[in-house]
Amino acid sequence: MLAASIDIQHLPLFVSAGLLLNLTPGADMALVVRHSAANGLRAGAMAALGVGAGCLVHTLAAALGLATLLAGSPAAFNALRWAGAAYLVWMGWGLLRSAVPSTAAATDAPAPTAALHRVFWQGFLTNALNPKVALFFLAFLPQFVNGNAGHVPVQIITLGLIFIALVVVIFGTLGYFAGSFAQKLLANRRFSETMGLVSAAVFIGLGVKLALSGNQ
Repeated sequence: MLAASIDIQHLPLFVSAGLLLNLTPGADMALVVRHSAANGLRAGAMAALGVGAGCLVHTLAAALGLATLLAGSPAAFNALRWAGAAYLVWMGWGLLRSAVPSTAAATDAPAPTAALHRVFWQGFLTNALNPKVALFFLAFLPQFVNGNAGHVPVQIITLGLIFIALVVVIFGTLGYFAGSFAQKLLANRRFSETMGLVSAAVFIGLGVKLALSGNQ
């Protein structure tokens, strides 16, 4: 019933665009790859599921018109933008502290792995607190809605679910290869610390970029 209202002719174009968009580097991809490399495939999969859950929030917001309200309210947009930027910087700071070895951690003991539920919520918040993702869903999904079929919110939710499936598959695949490759290198302590510093710089940089992006 859900798929019946979708224009099948536009579906291949939607899937192709979704594949390309999900392959664009950003905070979500960086989070999935980082957890896959540092904590294994299960952590990467949980991060991807968290990102997908965040996309579900944006899909429902677009279907219910909340994203339109966000687009028309600079105050609401800026509040969410600053919250997302602060979260990314805070996450980067945590990675930075973990990457810098302390005097008490001079042994070669392995770093503790992240709890899977925490990884999921990191993925969720990284995506859900990004107002530009909300506006992207508002601008992208309605382009593939069949106005003559009616049930526009149902169509938007259906398209959003398809997009979320692409998110989980693509990010999960990237995380798998990142994890398989990096786990061998992480046995080298210096490489592990360097990767942590690079990850911290990426998230802090993304947070600063989001904070300085304004309400364009």
